[in-house]
Amino acid sequence: MFDIERWQEIFDTIRKNKLRTFLTGISVASGIFILVILLGFGQGMRNGIEQEFEQDAATSVWVWPGVTSKEYRGMNPGRRIQLTNENFNNSVALFNETIEYNSPRIFVRNVTVNYGKESLVYSIQGVASNFQFIENAKMIDGRFINYQDEMSTAKVAIVGKKIRTDVFNEVETPIGEYIDISGIPFKIIGVYKEYEDREEERIYIPISTAQKVFNGGDRVNNMSFTLPAVENFDQAVAQAVDFKDNLKTYLQQVHTVAPDDTSAVEVWSAMEEAKRYYSLTGNIKLFFWFVGVCTIIAGVVGVSNIMLIVVKERTREIGIRKALGAKPWSIIGMILHEAIFVTAISGFGGLIFSMALLEVVGPHIEIDYVVNPSVNFTVAFTTVIVLVIAGTLAGFFPAWRAARVHTIEALKDE
Repeated sequence: MFDIERWQEIFDTIRKNKLRTFLTGISVASGIFILVILLGFGQGMRNGIEQEFEQDAATSVWVWPGVTSKEYRGMNPGRRIQLTNENFNNSVALFNETIEYNSPRIFVRNVTVNYGKESLVYSIQGVASNFQFIENAKMIDGRFINYQDEMSTAKVAIVGKKIRTDVFNEVETPIGEYIDISGIPFKIIGVYKEYEDREEERIYIPISTAQKVFNGGDRVNNMSFTLPAVENFDQAVAQAVDFKDNLKTYLQQVHTVAPDDTSAVEVWSAMEEAKRYYSLTGNIKLFFWFVGVCTIIAGVVGVSNIMLIVVKERTREIGIRKALGAKPWSIIGMILHEAIFVTAISGFGGLIFSMALLEVVGPHIEIDYVVNPSVNFTVAFTTVIVLVIAGTLAGFFPAWRAARVHTIEALKDE
């Protein structure tokens, strides 16, 4: 039942000890504030890492050749490995049931690129039609390379959004325009966008055209694959590791490479890398929880100490109450009400301020690997409730001590 006299006592006590109550409240509020901000940045790091991996398909696996570092079956170390169309086709045939999308890639070097009288300095890459899904390139105008372009060695090109902005800003759309690659006209048929500007500084052409027109032969600079989606993250990681190991073993056997030679054939899995980063952010989040909880504990200890001081100051008053017939639980309730009130107001104040700060500032934070730091409100609210319960317990022991004070001794207290 609401007891207005009890609340009047609480506010009178607070008014008489404004500074003490304020400092106690600040210690509690700062604990919640620090915890929420730390958890927000922990989530922001996770968001940033997820965004980094969204640049390419989450289940992508990339293969590129290196140089042997060990002698193996009569082959000397220092031998450069060269991937070929045959390696790619056999890999696709061998792991066909495991692969979702696949594409070889070749870098076209030592060529000149011109648009009219303007010389362009952008990389030229020959890719297959499925490369769009592996690279996660979004078409904003026209279309990507298709199977027919590959079969007919078509002289077509796809340019990035940044290239369109930098080079073709005077035309409504670059679709249908021609760029000159070492004297050969290529018709622009599409414009794509990526997450980063640097990845929009590429010009894609069919890989068959790149190999035949620019003396690429049957050489491939790297191979890329994506794996089908599975039910959960751990299964996806296991699937990626299994595919990566089997593919690497196959390529090592084909190119006569020692099984323990780590530099001859490089295979990179986005899922494995994601697991490594997620584990790191998980550990950082645990550390943030530890720091935040320690700060909250410090605030709760402060509440307990203040309640001890309150009990000490009001010992004579407590004795008078007991002499007039006050029950022990009435004494306990009087002390607990003040502890709960200070803890709850301070806790919710810290929560509201920290959540508002993340809501306003979070979307505008531009830090590497930190994107839109935020906190689940349910988690934050539950933390405050736990804090209030802890504050209640912190106030209970001084209150219990007050309730056990002998009436005569309390009345003698100065």
